[in-house]
Amino acid sequence: MFILAPITTTSNFDLPDDIAKLLVDPKTYSDRELLHSVYTWARANNPFGRAVIEGFDPFWVATKYADVSAISRDSSLFRNGDYSVVCRPKAAIDYIISVTGSPHIVKALVQFDGDEHKKMRALAQSWFMPDSLLNLDERIRRLARCCVDKLAHYEGEVIDFSRNIALYYPLHVIMDILGIPSEDEAKMLVLTQELFGGEDPELNRGKAEVASGKDVLAKNLLAVVEDFRHYFDKLTSDKRTSPRNDMATLLSNAVVNGEPISDANRLGYYIIIATAGHDTTSSSSAIAMWALSQFPDLLPRLQADAALIPQFVDEAVRFASPVSHFMRTASADTEIRGRTVHKGDWIMLCYGSANRDEDVFDKPFEFSIDRKEVHHLAFGTGPHICLGQHLAKMEMRILFEEMIPRLERVESAGELEMVASSFVGGPKHLPLRCFMR
Repeated sequence: MFILAPITTTSNFDLPDDIAKLLVDPKTYSDRELLHSVYTWARANNPFGRAVIEGFDPFWVATKYADVSAISRDSSLFRNGDYSVVCRPKAAIDYIISVTGSPHIVKALVQFDGDEHKKMRALAQSWFMPDSLLNLDERIRRLARCCVDKLAHYEGEVIDFSRNIALYYPLHVIMDILGIPSEDEAKMLVLTQELFGGEDPELNRGKAEVASGKDVLAKNLLAVVEDFRHYFDKLTSDKRTSPRNDMATLLSNAVVNGEPISDANRLGYYIIIATAGHDTTSSSSAIAMWALSQFPDLLPRLQADAALIPQFVDEAVRFASPVSHFMRTASADTEIRGRTVHKGDWIMLCYGSANRDEDVFDKPFEFSIDRKEVHHLAFGTGPHICLGQHLAKMEMRILFEEMIPRLERVESAGELEMVASSFVGGPKHLPLRCFMR
């Protein structure tokens, strides 16, 4: 357990060096006990402290639920587009700026602000609302049944649930919605892992450790984006020639303010749907399955009352918190917890910490399907709340509606291994033995 002594004075707003460095070290995020020790210390001792780390621009760190929520809701004061929304080394951001002319490797929904964000979000929002998703129920349920059948095929054998089941189910769903041929799904999966796992030597493009002081991370990420570009340029051309009832056709012909959206904005839209549309859901699904292996009383409760499955899903999402952080940039001077935040200051919103806040969640480190008192922040909140939150919860609900009745028991067959990523992560390997009814 990582423990530091409490701060004895409030005159120094800076986080201790070892705490600050752990927050930007991807290896910290592969060790959940260490990560949550860091978060717990920060919430108790310096909940809105400043991180000053060699090789990084200084930034504030918000670890309490109230602050993360308030900053997320005030998108005019705390903006997304002014600087990187991901905490990356300065060398990486500088290199990205030198290549793209902006601090963003791609311009997606999470990088837009104000009216521009509203208009871009509105392009696809109707596709992801609950009423529209009802039309997908049977298609998603068929995919869920195939996943359960695959699990049953390996009954009693050790199976890496994360790699063999959790990764593919939401991938199939979002590729179907987007309109990507099934034969291209493997390519999309690899590119997604290279994008979100850019810091993990098992997943990144170079299959090697990435030193924080170098621009290798940025070069790898930009190469991944370029591969996405080549693929989606061809897809756009195909959809304009042969339109279908899918998201790619909509984006290929999208118009905002009477003008076609730019190629860069279209690419950003494609990438965020094709990547975030499945990666975070697979992480939460794996954590749900991990919970079934750790708490033997959970499966009988869910089998006795299927109405508890949505609460089970919601708790798995809270517990997983797959998006560890997003960054915001202050557009004017303001004050948070008695500390002056200046215009241009960078702020890290720690969702995993907010979702373990002792002032908000009773026994926050326990996996409990009886929580009803408060909404977690794993999907964010405010104008930038996750566009696909309803789809993610629906996918997980349907998967476990199909799986729970068929399971006899779930046993751990090894250690849960997490992705080494300070941005988006989750279970990389989850070895289990599943026994069916």
